[in-house]
Amino acid sequence: MTKFTKNKQEKNIIITIKRLGINGEGIGYYKKKIIFIPGALPNEVVVAKKVDRHPHYLEGELVRIKEKSPDRVTFPKGVDPAVGGLELAHLSYPKQLEFKQHLILESLRKYHPRDYIKYKVKKTIPAPNAWNYRNKAQYQIEFNKGKSKLGLYAPNSRRLIDLPDMPTQTEETQKVEREIKKLIDKFHIRIADFRRHTDGIKTIAVRQSNATGEIQVTLITIGKKIKDLKLLASHIMKLPNVVSVFQNETQWQNPQVWGNKTIKLFGKSHITEEILGKKFKLSPRAFFQLNPEQTTTLYSEALKYLDLTPDQTLIDAYAGVGTLGILASDQVRQVIGIESIPEAVIDAQENCRLNHVRNAEYIQGNVEKLLPELKNQGVPINALIVDPPRTGLSKKLIKTLLEVKPETFVYVSCNPATLAKDLVLLSDAYDVRVIQPVDMMPQTPRWEGVTKLVLRKNK
Repeated sequence: MTKFTKNKQEKNIIITIKRLGINGEGIGYYKKKIIFIPGALPNEVVVAKKVDRHPHYLEGELVRIKEKSPDRVTFPKGVDPAVGGLELAHLSYPKQLEFKQHLILESLRKYHPRDYIKYKVKKTIPAPNAWNYRNKAQYQIEFNKGKSKLGLYAPNSRRLIDLPDMPTQTEETQKVEREIKKLIDKFHIRIADFRRHTDGIKTIAVRQSNATGEIQVTLITIGKKIKDLKLLASHIMKLPNVVSVFQNETQWQNPQVWGNKTIKLFGKSHITEEILGKKFKLSPRAFFQLNPEQTTTLYSEALKYLDLTPDQTLIDAYAGVGTLGILASDQVRQVIGIESIPEAVIDAQENCRLNHVRNAEYIQGNVEKLLPELKNQGVPINALIVDPPRTGLSKKLIKTLLEVKPETFVYVSCNPATLAKDLVLLSDAYDVRVIQPVDMMPQTPRWEGVTKLVLRKNK
């Protein structure tokens, strides 16, 4: 990356925006080179300044708008636009939904899996609430220049943006975050310092159950022994709806927010969420969608497209805490869930007991290894559902699927690019019947969708 030098020759430029990029930034052209300008919308004429030059593209910064798009709406007041998670907050919600349908269409055109022109790509299902929907907050905390600050890092930086309000977050989780910061200040609890690499609290994670209102707090720390941490935790337990406080220990070298070791300081071991009449206990590290209302929609679509029958065995790959498998258990003979994280498997097994599900089994391991073993043991693999991370399915797993050949399966994806890329290989044996985008995260370019695949009869 080459930084532009600041000199008199560097002047503002006028750009006409042609379309939106996958991260929600405006895209235009300057001297036949593509330029990305966050905050700009299609058909707008904007004044921008060049920020970074790359071999094949430029990055720009929006200065002002000369000709405004009719689809532009007012950005939330009191929030720094640089904070992540609001990349589309200046775009009207109907147009956000169109953009997310367009994302998968563009990805299909880029990777062109077999017969992609014939795919039925439905309109994006809107969220019931486009604001205040996130029920989990992970705010960073730091102490600098004599005072503490709580918020989120600006994208690709260590610059912490103070967040008095985050309009996509539920008010209850934000309120608890702010009260915890006050308690940290009151009791002079040590805050981790990445500049000096000293121990202390690094991140405050707050998750609330939409079904019960219970709030689970996790203090993510650098180092284990933080002075007066239990004193802090005891006062956090007095906050409204807080039912548990945990400590998660990590290290500066860990690129992830969470470390591997979590201990309970006070309260319940789990909070309980409810989806489609089934209950799910969630430990602090358990994955669960951040938009509870729209999760019901996503999983309902997935179950609908699985089109299950009572004689089938369903493989729930990347099973997490067992959500999809347990929801489907009433419709099939047997559910086998596969999950690599031990704590999630324990949660899934507990969730089976909680819902009196006796035909579901959850095992720890890698899907690509266990699927052939199950088939060799005589397990009929009729139906499959996969819900992988953003990286999609590994080539090894796709090879396994093409060997095992479940008759029908549903792919729940959170990345249109990796979905389209995976379909190139999967379409060697499968026909894609439908792709249904679901807006899980309004105001962001994040995409989620359900794809129904059916085994081609001549394969």
